[in-house]
Amino acid sequence: MDSRTPTRLARRATAVVLALALAVTWATRAAAADAAKTLHVAQQVAESGFDPQAISDSYSFDICRSIFETLYTYDYFARPVRMIPNTADGMPQITDGGRTYTVKVKPGIYFASDPAFKGKRRELTAEDYVYSIKRIFDPKIRSYWLYVFDHRLLGLDEVLARARTSGRYDYDAKIEGLQTIDRYTLRVRFKDPNYTFAHWLADAALSAVAGEVVEANADASNRVMEHPVGTGPYRLKEWVRGQKIVLEANPDFRDQTYPVPGEGSEPGDASIAKDNAGKKLPIVGRIEINVIEEDQPRLLAFDSGQLDYLELPRALADNVLDKTQLRAEYAKRGVRLHRQTEPSLSFVFFNMDDPVVGGYTPEKIALRRAMVMGYDRRAEIDVLRHGQAEPASQLVPPGLAGHDPTLRATDLYDPARARALLDKFGYKDRDGDGYRETPDGKPLVITKANTPSAIDRVDNELWKKCMDAIGIRMVFFTQKWPELNKMSEAGQLQMWGLAWISNSPDGDAFASPLYSKNIGTSNDARFRLPAYDRAYAASLNLPDGPARTALYRQMSESILNYAPWLLDLNAYVNVLAQPWLKGYKQNPFQRNQWKYYDVDRRR
Repeated sequence: MDSRTPTRLARRATAVVLALALAVTWATRAAAADAAKTLHVAQQVAESGFDPQAISDSYSFDICRSIFETLYTYDYFARPVRMIPNTADGMPQITDGGRTYTVKVKPGIYFASDPAFKGKRRELTAEDYVYSIKRIFDPKIRSYWLYVFDHRLLGLDEVLARARTSGRYDYDAKIEGLQTIDRYTLRVRFKDPNYTFAHWLADAALSAVAGEVVEANADASNRVMEHPVGTGPYRLKEWVRGQKIVLEANPDFRDQTYPVPGEGSEPGDASIAKDNAGKKLPIVGRIEINVIEEDQPRLLAFDSGQLDYLELPRALADNVLDKTQLRAEYAKRGVRLHRQTEPSLSFVFFNMDDPVVGGYTPEKIALRRAMVMGYDRRAEIDVLRHGQAEPASQLVPPGLAGHDPTLRATDLYDPARARALLDKFGYKDRDGDGYRETPDGKPLVITKANTPSAIDRVDNELWKKCMDAIGIRMVFFTQKWPELNKMSEAGQLQMWGLAWISNSPDGDAFASPLYSKNIGTSNDARFRLPAYDRAYAASLNLPDGPARTALYRQMSESILNYAPWLLDLNAYVNVLAQPWLKGYKQNPFQRNQWKYYDVDRRR
C-alpha cells in the first residue's frame, strides 16, 4: 500500500497544478452559448411532462434539470460526490438535532422571461421554493414526493387534512414547518430528526417554479406539464410529444462558468476541463433530444455520428465491448468509454391488491415466492443484459449510504423448489394441459405488463420460458411507458418490471416505494405491511450508520419473505462519447448535465 501512495500523491499534485493553470484563464474565456452548436441526444423512453413536482421518471427529470434549478447540486468533479450550493447562498444551516434547515437564496437570479410575468424581470426568491414544496402537498397534483414531508413536517397534518376533505389545497395557509424568514431565506422544520433531507434539497423534485406560470398554465390537476419556466440554463423551444424535445439556451441565465477541478477531483479531471475551463455556461446553444425506443436504431444513430454520446443499451454490449473494454474498431475511431455501477435497482412488482397474485395469506405468498424462484435472474443478466449487471442482494444498491456489504446476493433460481411450493399450497394442473389452476380450481393466468421495446420482447420470452417450466401460464400486456405508469399508479397492472435510479448518495429513495403511505404514487406494489412501515419510519430519524443500515436490512428481509417485489439486479452503465464531445464527466446521480458539454464542430 505504501509503495503506491507516492504515485497517487504525484497524480494529485499534477492535477492541482493543471487546475491552477486552468483557473488563470477563467475570466478571459467567458462567452455566451454558441447558437450554432447543437448537442444531439437520445432517450429510450418517452417523457411524461415537465412539471418537477408532478413527474417521477428519470427521462422527464433529465429535461427538467436543465430548465429548473434546485437549491443545491453536486460538485461536477468531486468523487465521491459532494453537495455544493446552486441557487443557495452557502450550505444549509442544520440545527435542533437535525430537525431544522435554514437556507439562504442567492439574490439576483431570474426566471426565464415568460408572458406570465407581464414584461417584468422575475427574481427567484425564497418564497418560490416554499411555494414549490407546497405544490407537493396539493392533492390534485398527486405528487410522488409527498412522503418526504407527510406526518413529518411541522403543521402539515392539519393543512393536508383540510385539503383532502375539500379537494382543494390552500396555498395561503401557514405551515409552521415551512416558512420564509425574509425575501431570501427559508426555513424547513420537522417534528423529528430528518437526516436525509439535506440531499432532497438537491433533488429536482424540489426545483423552484413560479406561481404566476402555474396560475396561467395549470391543467385541471394543477399540473404544468407543457409549459416549463425555470431559472436554469435552458428553456423549452420545441416539443413533439413522445418523439422530440428541443431546448435552447436561456438568455436570462446568470453568469456561471465551467468549473475548475478542485477538492475531491480525480487525476484525469484536469484534462477533461482543459478545453472548457472559463467558458460561460451553458456552452452549447441548442439541445435536440430524440426518443428512440429501440436499442439497435439508437446505436446505429451513434455509429453514424448523429448522436454525440449514448448510454449503451445493455442488450448490445457485445457489439461494442470486449468484456469491460471498447472493441478495437470503436477505440480506433476515438470513441471514449465511461463506465460505472449505476445507483439503481431493477425489480418486478406484484400488485398486492390483485385477487390472483396479491394478498398476505400463505397460498398467495407461496405463489409469488414460487414465481421468484422460478425466474432465472442469471439468464437475464447473461442473455438480456450481456453481463452488464449483478444480481441484487437488497433494497439499497452498492455505493449508497445504507447498503449492507455483508448481505450478499444468493441464487434464488430453483424451479424444482418452486414446483414443490406450488404443489404444497394447492396450485395444481387439474385438467392436464400443463398449466396449474388456483387452489379453488379456477384458471391461473398471470399478466405481465411491458413496453413495445425489443428488450422487453426478449424479456417476455424468458419469463414465459421460466413460468412454463413451473406450470404457470403467463400472458403479456403491451403499452408505452407513460400509459403503463398511469395504470400502475391506479393499481390496474397485475405485474410489471421497473427500475429506481437514485438522484442522491442516500439509500432512502429505495426503501420509500414500499411504504404503505405511498400507495397511488411510488408504491406500485400497493404493499401494506406494518412491520415494514415501522422500520421505514424509524430509519427516517437516524443518520447514516449501522443502526439505519440494520433497518434497511430488515426491510429487505420483508421483501424476501412476502415477495411484493422480485429484487432483480444492479446494473452497470456504459456511456459512449464521440471524440468531438468535450467536457463530459460521468455522474452517478445526474446522468445528463448538458450545460457543461461542448461539441467541437471542426471534428
